[in-house]
Amino acid sequence: MSRFLAMLLDTAVRSDRGMTTGEPGEPVRRTWPQVHATALRMAAALQAGADGVPALRRGGAVAVLAGEPASIGPAAQAVWLSGGSVTMLHQPTARTDLVTWAADTVTVLEMIGAELVLLGAPFDALAPVLTERGIAFRLIDALADGDAAPVPVAAEIADEDDTALLQLTSGSTAEPKAVRITHRNLHANITAMVQAAQLDIGRDVMVSWLPLFHDMGMVGFLTVPMVTGLELVTVTPSDFLARPLLWAQLISKYRGTVTAAPNFAYAVLGRQLARAEEGALDLASMRFALNGAEPIDPDAVDAFTAAGARFGLSPDSVVCAYGMAETALGVSFAPCDTGLQVDHIDAEQLEANRRAVPASYGPTRRFPKLGPPLPGIEVRVVGDDGTVLGERQVGVFQLRGESVTPGYLTVDGPVPAQDADGWLDTGDEGYLANGVVVVCGRRKDVIIMGGRNIYPTDIERAAAEADGVRAGNAVAVRLAAGEGRHRESFLVAVESRRAGDAEAEQLIRKDVTARVVAAAGVRPAEVVVLAPGSLPKTPSGKLRRAATGDLLAARV
Repeated sequence: MSRFLAMLLDTAVRSDRGMTTGEPGEPVRRTWPQVHATALRMAAALQAGADGVPALRRGGAVAVLAGEPASIGPAAQAVWLSGGSVTMLHQPTARTDLVTWAADTVTVLEMIGAELVLLGAPFDALAPVLTERGIAFRLIDALADGDAAPVPVAAEIADEDDTALLQLTSGSTAEPKAVRITHRNLHANITAMVQAAQLDIGRDVMVSWLPLFHDMGMVGFLTVPMVTGLELVTVTPSDFLARPLLWAQLISKYRGTVTAAPNFAYAVLGRQLARAEEGALDLASMRFALNGAEPIDPDAVDAFTAAGARFGLSPDSVVCAYGMAETALGVSFAPCDTGLQVDHIDAEQLEANRRAVPASYGPTRRFPKLGPPLPGIEVRVVGDDGTVLGERQVGVFQLRGESVTPGYLTVDGPVPAQDADGWLDTGDEGYLANGVVVVCGRRKDVIIMGGRNIYPTDIERAAAEADGVRAGNAVAVRLAAGEGRHRESFLVAVESRRAGDAEAEQLIRKDVTARVVAAAGVRPAEVVVLAPGSLPKTPSGKLRRAATGDLLAARV
């Protein structure tokens, strides 16, 4: 049996901790043994088959389309107990074209070789769409309520290198790719994260609203607590978006100690905390607020901790991290109790010579320090010619270790992720400083102008400060030379509630341009002002530069 399943089964026997769902309406707590009992009934139903849907076989791929953590937890566990793999499907929203979504979903299901879809609330109404497309499915509630006798878990149900998760990447669903996460990968990364985060099974309480179709939510804030026996309080992303302060209220109510989110969410919550009534919250319990999954803005972190300070939030509670689906989740965590640590480096040396030279005056760039690699993960930096670079030399990160995926599934078939020596090319640029990981940006997004290597995050942070621009909704898009352009350039797209007002748009464009020139010393070819909700985002809420470029291609 895999070590991952052995951990899960041990928790199912001994734990008195559990999962609380249903906030803010009707909270319900189930212990992990209770979740496991439901999972066993569901596993029995999956292995029995029903209504023309064959029994799930070992190695079978199962897709899950559900929004409620209370359903997803036991459903995923049931698939693992049956020897299958789990793929969390991207979820349609109120604005989704269901015809397009169904076609994209069929492509995903064919790519992973899915045997069936497990369908749960609030998406069970999509059953007719699946039926029309000939997609086999079973309702999660029916599995849980079935009368099939729980089956014993066979010792040989899964090996270390069997697939546990097929994590869809955040790219276009029309050309999907899934990261293959094995039982070995999950066990290695979970144990490494538990060690690095100093998780205490008896004391820590995890609080989350993260989407479970994203690795930070599915692995970090469902699989980790379910397998290790940590206490979990979890709501849905729609709950958070409808009332962002709910996140802090749950931390206060349940004495939450561990949470996580992308940078934009901390910026949103920081603004909410600044307006909250004195004494309305108690955030003193929070010790580990992980910030990752997208570039970290030091100003947003400072604003969040400053707004939370009057509610007892420790300024050292924010932990900057680096991670990716290709390692199950984590790559590096900053040390606990150190707070945000920023590397100030010479902008000219970075842009012209690709060296991260510390600087305290003159033009500088700021990059959060993301901590040392997690136990069991090797990190190195390589140059364009494959040469391994030294201290503070900027290149592309490569990773190696038990956490690293063996490969991807694509529409054209399996693709290996590692080279002959086991190294994974991340596509992320950065450097190592005394063993600490510092990420500068994605290699493909770097803008080269006048011999300078400029990272779009510097441009985006400056643009987002312009009056009228929605926080966190500014994107810098690289424009390659050619098609009438003599050299590489870039455009900036921002969202504003003033879009459509010609005079207001002109003022925003001038303000954005001035701020970008002042901050980065380069002028955008164009600034485009869009209405709220126009910028393409991943299912987890991150802005998509490439898709933004496609959207704006006709404008330049």
